[in-house]
Amino acid sequence: MEYEIKFRPSYSMLVVRLNPGEAIIGEAGAMTYMTPNIAVRTKAREGILGSIGLKILGGQSFWINEYTAVNGSGEIGLVSAPLGDIERLTLSEDKGYIIRRESYIASSPSIDLDIRWEGFTKGLFGQGLFMIKAKGKGDLFINTFGAIDRHLLKEGETLIVDNFHLVAFSSTCNYRVEKFGGLKETLLSGEGLVVRIEGPGEVLIQTKSIREFIEWLWSFIEPMIRSRAR
Repeated sequence: MEYEIKFRPSYSMLVVRLNPGEAIIGEAGAMTYMTPNIAVRTKAREGILGSIGLKILGGQSFWINEYTAVNGSGEIGLVSAPLGDIERLTLSEDKGYIIRRESYIASSPSIDLDIRWEGFTKGLFGQGLFMIKAKGKGDLFINTFGAIDRHLLKEGETLIVDNFHLVAFSSTCNYRVEKFGGLKETLLSGEGLVVRIEGPGEVLIQTKSIREFIEWLWSFIEPMIRSRAR
C-alpha cells in the first residue's frame, strides 16, 4: 500500500493506492473519491477484528467501510470533517497509540482499535473526550484540527496538555487526568481538565481547539441572533 497526504496542513486529504487484493478500513463518510475497481463492503464496526468496533457515542454512525482493490490496482481519497492536517502513525507489537475518537480516519485491516477500555466507555478524559486504544502492526491515519505539534518525551519527562488540544500519545506513556489549577482556575481559565503525560513516548497535539473555534464563531453569530430577535 502506498499513500500520499495532499494539501497539507490546512486542507489535508489522504490518498491511498492499493495493490490488487489490498484493503484499507475507512471511517464511514470519509471517502471523497475512488477508482471504479475499488470494491466497498460496509460492516458493523463491532464485527471487525472483535474490538475494532469504534462504536461512537452520541448517535453517530455505527458502520465502517472496507475498501479493496480488485482486478488491478486502485486509488481512494479519504478526508475527515475538521480543517487541519492528517498524520500517519506506524504501529508495531510493542508500539501502540491512544487516540481521540474523532481523529480516526483509516487504518490497516490488521490494526485493532479497542473501544472496551474505560478511556472510551466511560469517557475517562472528561468533557466529552473519549479515547480509542490502537494496537497491532500496520498503519493508522489520524486527522487534527489545525497543525500537528509533536513532542518526544524521554523516560520521566512530563507534559501537561489541555484536553481539547490532545490528539494522541504512545501507549508506553503514563497519564493522569487533572483539574487545571484550583477551583477558581478551573472555572475561570477556560481550560477545565488537563492530562499529565509522562514518557517515554510520543505526544501529538493539535494547534487549534474545536471549542475555541466554536466560541469564536459564536461571537459573530450571537449579535446577529440578538438583533433579529428584537
